[in-house]
Amino acid sequence: MKKTKIKLIFGLALFLVIFFTGVNILASYLTIKKTIEESIAVHNVETAKSIAASMDIELYKKFLENPVKGKEYHAINEYFNDAKEKIGALHLYSLAVDNPKVSRVMVPGMLKSDNIEIGLECTVPEKQVSLAYEGETYYTGVINDPVYGQYLSVGVPIIDNQNEIIGFLGIDISTQVLNNIGDDVIKNNSYMLIFNGLFVVVLLLSFLIIEKWYQKELKKEVGETEVTYQSEFRSLISSVQSLRHDFSNHIQVIHGLLKLGNHEQALEYLTYLFKEVHAIENIKLNVNNPGLSVLIETKRITANNHSIEIAFDICDDSFSKIKSTDLIKIMSNLIDNAIEATIELPESDRRIKVACKVSNSQYFFEVTNTGHDVDEKVIDNIFERGFSTKKEKAGKIRGQGLFIVKEIVKRYDGQIKFHVLDREIVVTCNIPKS
Repeated sequence: MKKTKIKLIFGLALFLVIFFTGVNILASYLTIKKTIEESIAVHNVETAKSIAASMDIELYKKFLENPVKGKEYHAINEYFNDAKEKIGALHLYSLAVDNPKVSRVMVPGMLKSDNIEIGLECTVPEKQVSLAYEGETYYTGVINDPVYGQYLSVGVPIIDNQNEIIGFLGIDISTQVLNNIGDDVIKNNSYMLIFNGLFVVVLLLSFLIIEKWYQKELKKEVGETEVTYQSEFRSLISSVQSLRHDFSNHIQVIHGLLKLGNHEQALEYLTYLFKEVHAIENIKLNVNNPGLSVLIETKRITANNHSIEIAFDICDDSFSKIKSTDLIKIMSNLIDNAIEATIELPESDRRIKVACKVSNSQYFFEVTNTGHDVDEKVIDNIFERGFSTKKEKAGKIRGQGLFIVKEIVKRYDGQIKFHVLDREIVVTCNIPKS
């Protein structure tokens, strides 16, 4: 299944590479073709202006007065033909533009022009003829002519000495150079195709490496979470076993008192047990996070089993901006550290306070416990991995709890503080909700 997905991803990626590279080649082709067309047109407009400015204007005006193939016509034809050969144009001619739709050829620049009638309609498109009619310079795109083939056409006004437009000079340019553009563009873009292909392969390999790294980190995260929950579950089982053992002892005492006929003592003993159970039932915590709720209950039972007075101040919030696994790690390690430190004191001095609160901008977690005085050097190193003030115990790794808490809080851009006040050890964590 996984191999099929990988093949599907590679196939889709290959299709996208070919598709987008094809689109890129087509776009490059059209852009380059358009650019070349405009460059050729602009260049030939300037050439046409130069030829028009060098014409014998008086001779051309004389021809226009009597447009026949006479002396003036042939002189202008020879000038146009000579200019056409020099610039390598396909055609060079003069036009009459007396309406906005159609232009007419007056003098063509050809050696054999006897078969071309004066006033023959020209193939210049209507859009460009309209510009010429307004006295504007024009140039066309590629014209597909069934007789003369493909060419570009430009036109500039012929102006007399009185600055009047007396006609237009047109030049047709062969588009043979444009026909090779496609091959050149594809050739130039073939390197881009190879590069894009390699880029996608590298991208996919990077994706697979990151995905494997993510799976590894996820397994590590799940493993750490599983250890935490297993530890809490074992603690809960131990607490239940302890309660069952205590319950059995209480039943034996009551049974013995009743068997001996000491009904009043049995009733007094039951009353004491009822008060103790009622006191436990009165501890109500409005905890909206299920994991935190279970954790607090197990730690409360553990503390009671060690004769530790423990108090909880938990606000009515789900703490949803923190991953439940991270929240459990933070509170579990802080409370475990507090319990281990408090056990070393006489029973009358064993006290722990746990607070989980929230404001508009941050979460606030604090665990306070009674304990021995702590040296300043200890405080400086308290969050280092492997550092611990407790005695070594076989099979138990010390100095991990506060380090784990610090790393989690740091990941959320939060702050963790440790201080001692009046023989009370306080660890505070502030985590931004954002």
